[in-house]
Amino acid sequence: MDDTDDPDDAALIRKDFAALFDRHAPHIHRYLARRLGDQSADDLVAETFLTAFRRRASFRADQRDARPWLYGIATNLVAQHRRDEVRRLRLHRAVPPEQDTACHADRVAADVTAAALRNTLTEALADLADGDRDVLLLLVQEELTYEQVGAALDIPVGTVRSRMHRARVQLRAALGGSNPLISTDVEVHHG
Repeated sequence: MDDTDDPDDAALIRKDFAALFDRHAPHIHRYLARRLGDQSADDLVAETFLTAFRRRASFRADQRDARPWLYGIATNLVAQHRRDEVRRLRLHRAVPPEQDTACHADRVAADVTAAALRNTLTEALADLADGDRDVLLLLVQEELTYEQVGAALDIPVGTVRSRMHRARVQLRAALGGSNPLISTDVEVHHG
């Protein structure tokens, strides 16, 4: 069967939504994986098509190609996912740090340092541009290489480096120009 015998997307939306999924899910997944990674992409592909199915009556029948509509739904879900991520980062402040130090004095010192850093760092992470935060988290939390981050986000390695540099500068400024994690003495200034 050649492409001219394939029903257009408008017909599939009305008659065979599963075929629409089969036709476009790999493309939507690739788009979402580039934006958020494979694990989140799996969930958001399902949510994209569930949303599309629920809103299928709103699809304009004169449109033969559903891709722009599906990409629009997927993009909105990416934005929602990122807003949720920012909220989680901000809520992370309320979670106490893990206690793995041996003596009480060490735990108290670690708590004071962690509390001071956690709030500042969490706010600074939330204030980063989405692309800069994505690069930073992939490099630091996921321990990917610059090349792997570039591949994951579908951006050149030079862009990964510039985004990471921007994120470092912004985080360093938020932390007062120093890296308290490598400092052995933590000074508290009252002012």
